[in-house]
Amino acid sequence: MDRVMNKILIKPIDENNAAELSELAKNIYSHYYDYLWMEGGKQWYMHEYAYPFDVIKNELSDKNNLHYIAYQNNEPVAYLKIKINTILKGFEAENALELERIYILPKASGKGLGKQLMHLTFAIAQQHHKQFIFLKAMDSATNAIAFYHSFGFNICGTFTLSAPPFDLMKEEYRGMVILMKNLADNAELRICKEAAQQ
Repeated sequence: MDRVMNKILIKPIDENNAAELSELAKNIYSHYYDYLWMEGGKQWYMHEYAYPFDVIKNELSDKNNLHYIAYQNNEPVAYLKIKINTILKGFEAENALELERIYILPKASGKGLGKQLMHLTFAIAQQHHKQFIFLKAMDSATNAIAFYHSFGFNICGTFTLSAPPFDLMKEEYRGMVILMKNLADNAELRICKEAAQQ
């Protein structure tokens, strides 16, 4: 079901949107993550590792993944990727969903779109009877971490990206944090339930 929130259309997508999502993901990534990479690294990551057409198409065809694109005036400005069933080391027993990506173009940020995508994530977690949501973030992404904290996520672990395959990533920026949110007894449950019924 398409969701229209504050004049933004948030639409589920599938393999037919692979080219569109590949282009959008590269566009958004290029705005934020130059600082992570040595020469050639960002291009490798975007065009060979994370967002080439074939990789995106495979992700879209995996029924464990849910993808959404947010459109503003028919222009794609953000996307959301969720893994319905996930197992994270140290938390194998938890009934968890993974919020893998919330990416927003700079021109669409700061207008509540991130909040809309987060509430959609909560609604999906409830639809699938999940108690926990996990996500991973660069430890240098302080604004993103603060955003997640504002929704009740707490850091529950850390790890470091390894080389290979991240040989071209600057070593000082390979640190990652794992954040977790327990949906039980959450003040936002009413909002999520209402969103799930739309």
